[in-house]
Amino acid sequence: MYRNRRRSRIGRVAVAGAAALFAVGVAACSSSASSSSSSSSSTITSTSPTASSTAAVQPGGDATVALPAGVSLNYIWPFVPITSANVYNTLGFQELLYRPLYYFGGNNSSIAVNYDLSTADAPVYTNGGKTVTITMKGWKWSNGESVDANDVVFFLNLLEAEKANYYGYVPGLLPDNVVSYKATGPDTLVMNLKSAVSSVWFTYNQLAEITPFPEAWDVTSATGASGSGGCLTDSAADKWAKCTAVYTFLSKQATNTGTYVSSPIWGVVDGPWKLTAFSSGAGDDTFVPNMDYSGSPKPVLSEVTYKYFTDDSTEYTALKTGSLDVGYIPSQDLPQKPATQLLPTTNPLQGTYNLSPAYQDGIFYFQPNFNNPTVGPIFKQLYIRQALQEVIDQNGIDTAVYRGYGYPTAGPVPTQPKSQWVPSIEYSNNGQGPYAFSISAATALLTSHGWTNQGGTDVCTKPGTGAGECGAGIASGTKLNLTMDYPTGIEAYTQEVEVFKSDAQQAGINIDTIAETFTTIEGQDVACSGAKCTWEIDAAGGWLFNGPGFEPTGEPLFATGAGANIGGYSDPTEDNLINQTHTSSSMTVFDQYATYTAQQLPFLWTPNAYAVQAVASNLANVNFNPLDDFLPEYWNFTK
Repeated sequence: MYRNRRRSRIGRVAVAGAAALFAVGVAACSSSASSSSSSSSSTITSTSPTASSTAAVQPGGDATVALPAGVSLNYIWPFVPITSANVYNTLGFQELLYRPLYYFGGNNSSIAVNYDLSTADAPVYTNGGKTVTITMKGWKWSNGESVDANDVVFFLNLLEAEKANYYGYVPGLLPDNVVSYKATGPDTLVMNLKSAVSSVWFTYNQLAEITPFPEAWDVTSATGASGSGGCLTDSAADKWAKCTAVYTFLSKQATNTGTYVSSPIWGVVDGPWKLTAFSSGAGDDTFVPNMDYSGSPKPVLSEVTYKYFTDDSTEYTALKTGSLDVGYIPSQDLPQKPATQLLPTTNPLQGTYNLSPAYQDGIFYFQPNFNNPTVGPIFKQLYIRQALQEVIDQNGIDTAVYRGYGYPTAGPVPTQPKSQWVPSIEYSNNGQGPYAFSISAATALLTSHGWTNQGGTDVCTKPGTGAGECGAGIASGTKLNLTMDYPTGIEAYTQEVEVFKSDAQQAGINIDTIAETFTTIEGQDVACSGAKCTWEIDAAGGWLFNGPGFEPTGEPLFATGAGANIGGYSDPTEDNLINQTHTSSSMTVFDQYATYTAQQLPFLWTPNAYAVQAVASNLANVNFNPLDDFLPEYWNFTK
């Protein structure tokens, strides 16, 4: 999800994918960190989870968990608008209460579909890949309703009516690529598609978007009887009017955070947890076991509580004083890491906590706004994007800022953990991809395209579209003055932004950095056009391939009109290459897409730093999945 699921460095959702801010802090560093000594050559091949304890299980207990500094939960309904799409709202909040049709990953290091944790059995593809049959498992909602095929129809009907308001929607894809869908029995749904698909892609990137919705949500008032809204039986004949009315009601309820606990709507859950306290950043959020949960395992803990922090130093103080059971060690409090290992040689928290690396199956970036009326024409020039990439010292930032706990992003596919999807171009230049850090190369590139450094700032002195000229839409006298919004609260990220700003200045590119809360940035940096399209570079993080888009085929991020493509990047060749990955399982086809995207720089790639998590020594079975799964039902305290 974009912003998760763009799941991003502060966790945007994925991305649909996507999008989580690694919970890390940072050490002070010089403005131009050298990339000559880098840990990017080290290979991170697996997570080292907190070991399962052999001690006796202690039933009950309240596990306290730190959210990254500056992050608060603020959207409960799993029909997420782009402005609320992040890993914390989805995996860390919604999926505790409402389980998706298909769950991915688990309390392990896998990134594959997990049918044991899903509400449906594996889909069956027939008719040459044009028909999909889904069989539900017969789970129950907490109000006694069945989690059945009609609940999937309800979601799909809402998607038909309000796809523009769903963060995972990509024009031409779900639901546009479906001819018909129908519940042919209580637990059976049949979907007929417009064309044959790759079964892996459709399961991982289309069916993965669906969350069954209970009939109790098919209402237009809090006191309405289940199904009274009529969305389940609605159709295009009335332009989905009934579903639109239901959406209007539910989306308004979802923004009223003060009623999350008392609402009869959100109290109907099928996940392992129920919400009993909620503050949206003002205090603690608490979950207790859903005694009617149909899946397995059942929670052993009596409570799980999120703790909020305005900065990472306060979070670390809470760890040192024993106020947290699960938290993270900010980078400034970690020793420099040897290149050959994942964890520091010494544990700053000594024996009170076990340490575990927590890296994510994601990419990280700064996102330019191609639709901004002032600077959009500048960003549309590939040489400009190349120059901006060449002043991002990824390996130097990893060493000086993240103390070796990271590696570069070089394209649309995560290079760690290693997978069949990574194109060879992403391994070039010591993992930096086709555009290695070089201030001199960036300066020469701009000079050769009609820019002249005047008083420390590059100015277009050769306007036009010919060779050696600035490019279409760039007037004479245009200055390379840009603004970038970045989130507050994480010292490491502030330092990363400052390094970029300093190095860009040496090439004549001025970056005015604007610090705001992650929630503020997420709410304002949306797809836009015209005079009100004021944001220029969004630096809120990245994307995790944890839905929509578990297979890294790119449609949530780079396709024209995609919900997470807030910068408005559009390239017919890119669209065509993405579309080919939807129907072919050929790795040659995928490699063509991934290589082209790495070369074209729809985003500016930035380091992927992983967190060092701390888990109380008496809390067992805590694992950190690369998809950022949050599964406290597996956890238990020990005697």
